[in-house]
Amino acid sequence: MLKASGHSQTRTADTVHSVIVKRIVTGAVRPGDMLSEKALAEDFNTSRTPVREALHRLSAEGLAERGPRRAFIVKRMDVEALQALFEAVGDLEALMAGKAALRMTEIERQMLAAIVQEGEDHADDPDAYAAINTQFHAAISAGGHNSILSATLAELNLRTLPWRGAQFSNRSMRIASSRAEHRAIYEAIAARDAAAAENAMRTHVAASLMVISEVLAEEKLSD
Repeated sequence: MLKASGHSQTRTADTVHSVIVKRIVTGAVRPGDMLSEKALAEDFNTSRTPVREALHRLSAEGLAERGPRRAFIVKRMDVEALQALFEAVGDLEALMAGKAALRMTEIERQMLAAIVQEGEDHADDPDAYAAINTQFHAAISAGGHNSILSATLAELNLRTLPWRGAQFSNRSMRIASSRAEHRAIYEAIAARDAAAAENAMRTHVAASLMVISEVLAEEKLSD
């Protein structure tokens, strides 16, 4: 293996980080799964140094933690902590949806409509829908035009990624209900109805938490 420069290793670490995040979003790796430095280095045909950098970044973001023998694993969370996290996310998501209803530009509304349609077009693909779901929430946060709130919400949403993807890969019917919820949120934003947008977003996040809690409970029973 050739020795990489510092700049090259940073780019490799960025790539490794992005791929692992994508795997977490789609549910390809689940809470508690090991993130092996050795296996990842082999996957990316690189040394362990950029892999280690990517794993430490994931840990700082709340997506990974130390497991057995100090190896990194995808972050686990009990039901009580998960409920607290989604309560915070739900409040901020609703706030940003209300602001987006009043502040989104016409171009932003059109982009949101396109994302909603893309989600409906990928109803049979849980991995694709999970990624589209992330885009949907990011577009609304950006449309609220408050950089401080958006940054706070982005940090919290990172922590929800291991579970948000799982709801689609473990519950095929969840995509159908999520699509309907996305449509209701979009229609409220398009109508510039801030109260309706907030209520629709709260309903959506609460529904996600209910499904995720069921998945988490089932996984504990199977352990």
